[in-house]
Amino acid sequence: MVTLDGKPVSADDLLPLALTNTGHFTSMRVSADGSIRGLTLHMERLVRDCKIVWGAELDPERVRGYVRQSLEGKSRPCVVRVTIYDPKVGMGRPADADDPHVLVSVRSAGALPPEALRAQSVVYERDLPGVKHVGLFGALHARGTAQRAGFGDALFVGRDGLVSEGGTWNVAFVDQEGTVVWPDAPVLPGVTMALLQQHAEYRVATVTLEQAKGMAAAFATNTSIGVRPLSAIDDVEFPVDHPVLRQLQEAYLSIPGETL
Repeated sequence: MVTLDGKPVSADDLLPLALTNTGHFTSMRVSADGSIRGLTLHMERLVRDCKIVWGAELDPERVRGYVRQSLEGKSRPCVVRVTIYDPKVGMGRPADADDPHVLVSVRSAGALPPEALRAQSVVYERDLPGVKHVGLFGALHARGTAQRAGFGDALFVGRDGLVSEGGTWNVAFVDQEGTVVWPDAPVLPGVTMALLQQHAEYRVATVTLEQAKGMAAAFATNTSIGVRPLSAIDDVEFPVDHPVLRQLQEAYLSIPGETL
């Protein structure tokens, strides 16, 4: 069941979200024991983005209460998505929408880590990349284009030729010296990325597509997939069993979850 402020949502409640595609969200993987890695970071994201999108404050304790309610009786592990939007938002006067509500949905979670991913490079830059907003048309169109070409997802390359991120994931690389490299580009600051940066050595640098294809390994990260190896970018293959990738997967799984 999907809820809005703790109550079953109606079609009328969802219509403004569907028609305007205005809102922001975070997705959290709930472990079998009910804990969530990076829960504090997820709440901080919602509060930060709420100020940017709606110019409003958001009470994280209120959000946590609605999430706890939605998880009652649900099998785990699972992924819970919290979407923040104002049902009175309209296309003519979006500035009048300043009373955000909390939409919570729950879906089953896949195994960690998932199988390796083949990515096709696509020239694309997300709108307002620092915010995890619901404007996913461009990203999903790029994903669909890549999938129709036989790949699993799209890897975004800016008009400046620099690699940034994936369809709904951050990307990073392992250079020939075994150092993790996160691209220096406008990207969504992912929670899984932040957790890994707290637990593993890394550097941040601009990465061209040509440089990306010359790396020793590559991987994608988000809350649903953890650390997912990239097996290819375009026609360049990567090893999926690089020792640094195994170390990162182990480091991520060792991070303790937080309770709601």
